[in-house]
Amino acid sequence: MFLALADRFITLGRDTHSGEVLARGGDPEAHSILQRTGFIPVVRLHQTYHRLPTSLDEAEENRLATRAVARLRAVSYHVEADDAFDTDLREAHYLPLGSQIAHLAEQIREATTTDEVADTLTELTATHDGVLTALGQVLAATAEFYQNLGQSPDPYTAKRLRYLADHRLGVIWSDLAHMRNDLADRHQAHPQRRACTAEVSPGEREASATCACPPTPPRLSTTSPGPGPAVPNPTARRR
Repeated sequence: MFLALADRFITLGRDTHSGEVLARGGDPEAHSILQRTGFIPVVRLHQTYHRLPTSLDEAEENRLATRAVARLRAVSYHVEADDAFDTDLREAHYLPLGSQIAHLAEQIREATTTDEVADTLTELTATHDGVLTALGQVLAATAEFYQNLGQSPDPYTAKRLRYLADHRLGVIWSDLAHMRNDLADRHQAHPQRRACTAEVSPGEREASATCACPPTPPRLSTTSPGPGPAVPNPTARRR
């Protein structure tokens, strides 16, 4: 419990020795918020912290650091920030794309039949618009960007990205597609899982008894709405 509470505390300020804007502390969710605000993770032997990219002017550093404070406090992190970064604004927090994809794992954990798992794996393996196909397109586009970027290692980076897309990602897609097809043909209930009917057993003596199973989370829609605009709330109090 103590560690969990400690992970809700973050310091964000300019280092007195290097002059860098650094953020320390927080849990993986906080780290993701920092990264989406432009920070770069630094992993050392005994610590992990985040810094802003190099070669930014002071005004841009202040803008990004202040935005990070607003985003972190909006989801109840306690942020100790330099005066230059302190703000009463709160930026609305929306579900990131990665969390939507991770919800597929929850669907598989809740599944009771092979058909349900096959349906979920289809979202990953669909030939035209599956998640893995889209990831391959991202790798290919990044390779194209690197190819003529101008520095000597860039063509090799582009070649590495194409290799990952064609060979490593291709193997994952092929294996999962085979598993999806196998499960789709089985039409089998999992022998150790059963669907909750939300009904009480006929032999239950207590008339007020209700099913104790947790509610089933909603299934992920194949058409997710785009994120709404980030609207700061100047009237909110800092937590």
